[in-house]
Amino acid sequence: MVRTGVARAFGANLRLVVARGTSNRFLAFAAGLGVTALLQSSTATALITSAFASRGLMPLAAALAVMLGANVGTTLVVQILSFPIGWLSSLLIFGGVVTFLTSKATLWRDSGRIAIGLGLMLLALQLLLGASEPMRQSALLGQLLAGLSSQPVLAILVAALLTWLAHSSLAAILFVMSLAGAGIIGPEAALMLVLGANIGGTLPVIFESYGEGPAARRVAFGNAATRFIGAVIAALFVGAAAAWLPTLDASAARQIADFHTLFNLATAAVFIFLNDPMAALLQKLIPDGAPVEDPGRPRYLDRSSMEAPQVALTCAARETLHMGDIVETMLRQSMTALLTDDRRLVGEIERMDNAVDRLHEAIKLYVTEVTRESLDKEEGRRATDIITFTTNLEHIGDIIDKNLMELAAKKIKNKRRFSEDGARELTALHRRVLDNLKLALGVFISGDVKIARQLLDEKVAIRDAERAAAENHWARLREGRIESIDSSSLHLDVLRDLKRIHSHICAVAYPVLEAAGELAPSRLKPAEHGHLPADATPHPTA
Repeated sequence: MVRTGVARAFGANLRLVVARGTSNRFLAFAAGLGVTALLQSSTATALITSAFASRGLMPLAAALAVMLGANVGTTLVVQILSFPIGWLSSLLIFGGVVTFLTSKATLWRDSGRIAIGLGLMLLALQLLLGASEPMRQSALLGQLLAGLSSQPVLAILVAALLTWLAHSSLAAILFVMSLAGAGIIGPEAALMLVLGANIGGTLPVIFESYGEGPAARRVAFGNAATRFIGAVIAALFVGAAAAWLPTLDASAARQIADFHTLFNLATAAVFIFLNDPMAALLQKLIPDGAPVEDPGRPRYLDRSSMEAPQVALTCAARETLHMGDIVETMLRQSMTALLTDDRRLVGEIERMDNAVDRLHEAIKLYVTEVTRESLDKEEGRRATDIITFTTNLEHIGDIIDKNLMELAAKKIKNKRRFSEDGARELTALHRRVLDNLKLALGVFISGDVKIARQLLDEKVAIRDAERAAAENHWARLREGRIESIDSSSLHLDVLRDLKRIHSHICAVAYPVLEAAGELAPSRLKPAEHGHLPADATPHPTA
């Protein structure tokens, strides 16, 4: 809840802090520390950093410095929670709930969410301590945990596994603090568990990085290597540390927090000066490999053609068709996702929309740069048509992703089903809309007036078909069909969204027909004799 609240309230600014903290290793370290202290998740910071590194927006050495700072940042809340402030839990939870429920401003609601999360952390610590009281009397547990003191490798592996399962080194450290504070484990075993938790905290990022490419994997493995090497070295001095830490603080829980912080500070102090050679080594160990085709990367926007606007606009038109192909695939698969409850397909369509958004941005910037040159009337019209059509395609993608796929997710979650007649009507309307999208791509590339007229005729036909499907649905409701009643809002929303998509599809026909002089000034009938338009003023002598 803390991470969600901070991400929603300050997420964009935090990403900006990480992106800008690359001018030197110390700024990068500070950026990682500050962002992670707020997010309370080195995994979240690692995913942000990996995303920047995979797009070439951040050098690998800087990304490794950010992660060193992130590792230190995770220790700050552990430090705070190690003090006896359990009495704050009720106040934080109560204040957070009141703020969340009574505030309309998003920032205050997210602040309430953060307070609830912090309060629950403190409450969880108290409950862990209370629940662990009977464990002190367990002879079997005492023998098992005593074995961890004599088996440091086993202790590290157990803690790493628990941390990976929890996907949170913070949770694992707090758990170790509760065990140590209750006297269930000895100091040396507790410190070994802390080292294991630090290693286990890197595992989720490693698994996540495999979907992001080699650059993201380098960040993940580089961070894991620094923690692993640091843990191996620190394990040699655990005995000395266990004897020295009580001189800093008598509290066993505070000793765990101090060791966790000192371990990450020492690791950062050593490796921040070794980032460059480590980056070079990771580059060799994890090469780029064969490039993976990114559907959101422009294929045809040739910048060398900028000086020839006609050629450049042709490149932009080809890229628009590429964008249209992705939108067509999204539209085709959207009905499959709606009817088959395929969660995987819903996620795939969401990723395709991200590609569409990137292509739209690239085409828009490319055409805008082309228009800085002197264009004749025909070239100017074509540039406007390209931007207009790509904008409509982007809107179609958004409707599919933000509306249709949201409906699909709701249908899956609530286990709704369309009636057979309803599913048949939706499929028929969807097929017609899909065919007209292909028609629109033809109009865009050819400028054929006949096809443009056919497309606008289809607009009226789709409107009538949508109205007829809605009336049929109302008839099934009057008959009391259970499936129709159960899925009524979903059914009508899908009809509405398909009609909206078709309106954006038909927009490509208007410039073509207008240029050919085949558009009437208005669809309104002429005013009858004796009736004035609403905005007309009668003549004084009338």
